[in-house]
Amino acid sequence: MSKIFTIFTIITLSLASTIVLAQEEQEPMTFFVTSVGVGDGGNLGGLAGADAHCQSLAEAAGAGGRTWRAYLSTQGDNAVNARDRIGTGPWHNAEGVRIARNVAELHGDIERDRNYIFKGSAIDENGNVINGRGDRPNRHDILTGSNSLGLAILGDDDRTCGNWTSNDEGRAIVGHHDRNGGGNTSWNSVHPSRGCSQERLQSSGGDGLFYCFAAD
Repeated sequence: MSKIFTIFTIITLSLASTIVLAQEEQEPMTFFVTSVGVGDGGNLGGLAGADAHCQSLAEAAGAGGRTWRAYLSTQGDNAVNARDRIGTGPWHNAEGVRIARNVAELHGDIERDRNYIFKGSAIDENGNVINGRGDRPNRHDILTGSNSLGLAILGDDDRTCGNWTSNDEGRAIVGHHDRNGGGNTSWNSVHPSRGCSQERLQSSGGDGLFYCFAAD
């Protein structure tokens, strides 16, 4: 009986150690959807303001020891591609779940839909699920100003709310974090918003939210 008890104890301790080790080895958060927007519609204070918002939310969640960047493109002569701002990956959400190994996988450069951005995985910095299609209110429109490859939108039509400095002019290209609705399943490029004010963004199923990635 003593020998059986000893074996049982060893197995129990071994399992406990494995569980603790797994908890200790959870990958740190390097990706999230903002729990709240800046609050001024598409006027995010430009890329710098959007980056600062990502940094502030990450710090509040205990993940501020990294350089956080907003996944946003700009337009014009000095256009910026969202995919070029976010580092090289891999990226994990607040629960340690990997959403993409690298930029190519994130955007499906080789094979489409290879990332793991869905409603249950594209969570906010605190690990909370963001409302999607069918929820009230729907908040699945995520600001990107990008095409499906994460590149800046070409042409003269404003699709970035004045490069993220306006809440009363232009529109914004949005993706759907829940991969649902809008005629396609893109996480980063589904349709333009109805406008750039907070009210107009909310009217089409958004709330001025955007993606944040750790670039280092």
